Amino acid sequence: MSGWEQNVRRVTPYTPGEQPTQSGVIKLNTNENPYPPSPLVKRALEQADADRLRLYPSISCDELVEGLAKRYGLDKANLFVGVGSDDVLSMAFLTFFKSDRPILFPDITYSFYEVWAQVYGIPYKTVPLREDFSLSAEDYFGENGGVVIANPNAPTGICAHADTIESIIAANRDSVVIIDEAYVDFGAESVIGLIKKYDNLLVVQTFSKSRSMAGMRIGFAAGSEKLIRYLNSVKFSINSYTMNTLSQICGAAAIKDEEYFKKTVAQIIATRERAKERLIELGFTLTDSKANFLFAKHNKRDAKEIFTKLKEKNIYVRWWDKPRISDYLRITVGTDEQMDALYSALKQIL
Repeated sequence: MSGWEQNVRRVTPYTPGEQPTQSGVIKLNTNENPYPPSPLVKRALEQADADRLRLYPSISCDELVEGLAKRYGLDKANLFVGVGSDDVLSMAFLTFFKSDRPILFPDITYSFYEVWAQVYGIPYKTVPLREDFSLSAEDYFGENGGVVIANPNAPTGICAHADTIESIIAANRDSVVIIDEAYVDFGAESVIGLIKKYDNLLVVQTFSKSRSMAGMRIGFAAGSEKLIRYLNSVKFSINSYTMNTLSQICGAAAIKDEEYFKKTVAQIIATRERAKERLIELGFTLTDSKANFLFAKHNKRDAKEIFTKLKEKNIYVRWWDKPRISDYLRITVGTDEQMDALYSALKQIL
C-alpha cells in the first residue's frame, strides 16, 4: 500500500438502482414518477432566459423558498433547500451529528444513512424493525446522538402514525430528530406541522417523487429557525451556490400547481392499490405500502430469480442481497400500462 493510501477515507458507497440506456425498457427500479412534471414547469423551462445562466444562482433561492413557505404555511426562516433531499440529509448529518453517542436509525431503511455516517465519522447504531417491518417507538427512547426515521420507510413502504413519530421526537429533546418524508405525499401523514412545537425536529422532503422532478435535484428541510440557521452556516462554509438557476425557476413553478400535483399523486395511489390486488392474485405477499412503490415477496418463487427473469424481459425492478429482505422485490408504481406489462411478464415467469 502506498504511503498516501493510509490517509484515504474508505467507505462502502451507496448503490443506486440501475439506469438502463437501451430503448424499450420498463423502468420500475428507482421510484421515479411515471408522469411528466407540471405543465407550469415545462412553460418555465421554455421561457427561461438563457442569459441568466452566465450569472451565479441566487444563494437564498428566494422564489423557491417563498413558494414553499406559502404552500406549507411556514416562515422563510423555517426552510432550507438543497440539491435533492440527499444533499439536504447529508448536510444535516454533517451539521447536527457531532456527539460521541451513536445516532439511531432502523436496520432496514434508506442505505445512504449508513454511508453518510461512515463518511463523516459519526458513530451509529441500527435498530431492528419488528418482524413485520414496523417501527417500535420505544426503541428510540434511550440516550443517543440523534435519530433518523424515514416515514414512509424505504424499501418497505410502511409508514408509522404521526403520534408514533411525535413520541420519538418528544423523547429526544436533547437530540436532533430527522424525519425523512421523501414518500409522504403518497398516503402518509406529514409531521411538518410539528416544527413550531419541537425545536429539535427537522423534516426533509423532495421534489423527485411526487412532483416528478428527480432530474432537477430539488430537496428541502423544514425546521426551527435555529436549526435552519445552523444548516446554512455549514452549507455556506462549503459551497454557497449549490442549487442551479433552472432548478430554482422550475421548482418555484412546480410548487404553484397544486391541482396537477394532487391529480398525479392520486393516479399513482390508485394504480398502487390495484397493483396490490393483482400481485396478491399472482401469489405475492406485500407490505401495506404508502409510498410510490411496492415491497413484495412471492410465496413460492425466489426473488432473485424473478428479478433476473424480469430483467431479461426488459422490466427492471429492485432486489437486494441483504439479510431479512433478500426474499423481497421493490417495484416502483408505473403507469397502468407499465404495470399491466409487469403482470403479463410475471404470469409467464411464475
